[in-house]
Amino acid sequence: MSDTDLDRAAAPRPTPKRGILEIAAYVPGKSKVEGIEHPLKLSANENVLGSSDKAREAFASAFDKLQMYPDGQSNELRDAIAAHFGLERERLIVGCGSDEIFHLLCQTYLEPGDNIVQGEYGFGAYAICARACQAQARFAKEPDYRIDVDEILKLVDDRTRIVFIANPGNPTGTWIGGEEVRRLQAALPPSVILCLDGAYCEFCNDPRFEDGMSLVREFDNVVVTRTFSKLHGLAALRVGWAYMPAEMAGAMDRIRLPFNVNIPAQLAAVAALADVEFQRRSLDLVEQWRPWLIQQLGGLGLEPVPSSANFVLVGFPKTPGRTAKEADAFLSARGLIVRYVGAYGLPDHLRITIGREADNRAVVEALGEFMKGPAA
Repeated sequence: MSDTDLDRAAAPRPTPKRGILEIAAYVPGKSKVEGIEHPLKLSANENVLGSSDKAREAFASAFDKLQMYPDGQSNELRDAIAAHFGLERERLIVGCGSDEIFHLLCQTYLEPGDNIVQGEYGFGAYAICARACQAQARFAKEPDYRIDVDEILKLVDDRTRIVFIANPGNPTGTWIGGEEVRRLQAALPPSVILCLDGAYCEFCNDPRFEDGMSLVREFDNVVVTRTFSKLHGLAALRVGWAYMPAEMAGAMDRIRLPFNVNIPAQLAAVAALADVEFQRRSLDLVEQWRPWLIQQLGGLGLEPVPSSANFVLVGFPKTPGRTAKEADAFLSARGLIVRYVGAYGLPDHLRITIGREADNRAVVEALGEFMKGPAA
């Protein structure tokens, strides 16, 4: 036995395995403001239009099935995803949100001493999943808030097992084109998994963007994940899915917990996928108000980062009285909740979900008042 094992065996109470207590727990953005009953929440990149009426009806149809176990393989949902995107169902895994898929991927492919590589501003769940497997998380610099392939490759070594790329990124909203993604894949050893997190990919309408599905068919080490939380407005139901080589899907399925996606979630996701009109309205809203919000924020003397997601990351001065943290408090006091992203290594920035016209105008008006106020 190692010294660590002996210490744990002799401990007076159960002791977590090495590294667990060193993991910083994920902290979501705030959703309430003390003293304000109905604040406007623009902190979590939720669909401000809600969810599809068809999805709600499907959810309601499960009321008389609550005593039943769900289909453990999510067969109807996998069939719907396969038909909608033209994919092979045996390459699909459905999870309790994309988070569960990241967890399964790390559990299946990481051993103590291995490492993952991600962007310095990448989603916090990647590192949490890796560290829970006693693997190391490495963070590649993101010049101009954008994934840089060469910076990623600098950190890849013979113990690297997974490279996580959110494309577009969160909280940055930036993206890299298909040519760069393919350059990254070509430079990775074939034993290293390239996981492309496409939670926000529907919002990127640039023809140079590639969602990664064709790469899964071409190569044995590419995984693409997607979610029903953003475009489809089903964040409360926690439904995500992944497309990957069939051999990888089979391996991960061995440790996926049974009945991981509940019946209402499966039914609502199938209905949401079919409601193309709701998806179009959701995309139209973002495409209309994203450039407006970026232009208005820039006009206030702030520094919005060009975004291809349903949110905008905006930089604030370091001047006392004008900082991002002070702006966050100012907005909260007026019932406007946005996301302070200091935990992502961006202490001078706020992330603002794109809302309806009135929502966007309210944020711009409040920030205009904030920027005109007396500096400290």
